[in-house]
Amino acid sequence: MVALNPIVYWAQNQKDIFLRVELRDVKDENVVLLEDSLRFEATGVGACGLDKYAFHFNFFESINPGKSKYRATDRQVEFSLRKENCGKWWKRLTEESLKLPWLKIDFDKWKSPEDFEEETRDILQDRPDILRQLQEDEGVIEPINYRQVYLFVYNMAQFIGFLYIFVVMMINYAKKGPDSMEETFSNVGEVFKFVQLMAFLEILHVIFGYTKGGLMACFIQVLGRFIVLFGCINSEPRMQTKPVVFYLFFIWSLVELIRYPYYMFRVYNIEVSFLTWLRYTIWIALYPLGFLCEGVVYLRTIPYAEETGVFTIALPNAWNFAFHFPTAIRTLLLCFFFPGMYTTMIHMQRQRKKKLGPSYLRQKGE
Repeated sequence: MVALNPIVYWAQNQKDIFLRVELRDVKDENVVLLEDSLRFEATGVGACGLDKYAFHFNFFESINPGKSKYRATDRQVEFSLRKENCGKWWKRLTEESLKLPWLKIDFDKWKSPEDFEEETRDILQDRPDILRQLQEDEGVIEPINYRQVYLFVYNMAQFIGFLYIFVVMMINYAKKGPDSMEETFSNVGEVFKFVQLMAFLEILHVIFGYTKGGLMACFIQVLGRFIVLFGCINSEPRMQTKPVVFYLFFIWSLVELIRYPYYMFRVYNIEVSFLTWLRYTIWIALYPLGFLCEGVVYLRTIPYAEETGVFTIALPNAWNFAFHFPTAIRTLLLCFFFPGMYTTMIHMQRQRKKKLGPSYLRQKGE
């Protein structure tokens, strides 16, 4: 009786080779592990149901059997094989460059041999050149990554939105000069509200692991802009004609016209050095100016909110609850605005050090 081939996933890091045999309820396994080869036979439930499965191949490089191990669980069989030459990157798993249909790359477990940052990054981010070579050697066609497609489309849509806002503002300013400032909100306010609402998705991206980054910094930035835009500007027509709205929209748009293209390229691991430098440098000038404009908006909103009572809930009412919007703005300024500004600036400084520090220069060969 000829044994079937189970599906085997493999990955590697600097020291080890990892194998994951897709075989459940394994019985009567027979494993022969040598320095240059591996033979596996067992009965279990695989892709073709309950049957006898087996495989055998020679390694691309030698391993250390004494420091290698395997275990069979109810769901699969796992191998951890120590490389004889630790630190050497294997071009492929098998000695011969044959395309084995049952052997696949375990992208989730693959680790890069280089660790430029504190957090080890996977090969999909660090070594796309090696990934492509492995796919060619083993006949693997990378499936469509719908998460990448979604993130690219999202960032592109946000970029187009802010580009429209910026272009309209600049055209109006070129035509009318400073007189165009009072028309800023009426010209681009609706589009700005839309892209700002879309920005709440970025919080979900971090929560669900679609993107890496600090949740607190992202939350502070998105929520802060939401309060300024909807709570202070959109709710008070007299605020909408102030020049500070023009300056604020200009700064926000300029920041995003750099940030979103950077993320678009990073989704597919494309490094544009100048864009990276801009992304982690221009904030040094723009963020303080943006915070200054936001602070002015808060202060100018307080007397208007006192006069109109917008968002204020007075007692008595059915809920027995009171809320005074001007007091909330003052509290926000004193207790959250400045700590939030400090948190955001520190976060960006750490990111700049990480992205443009010595590890970045080593990657670029500088």
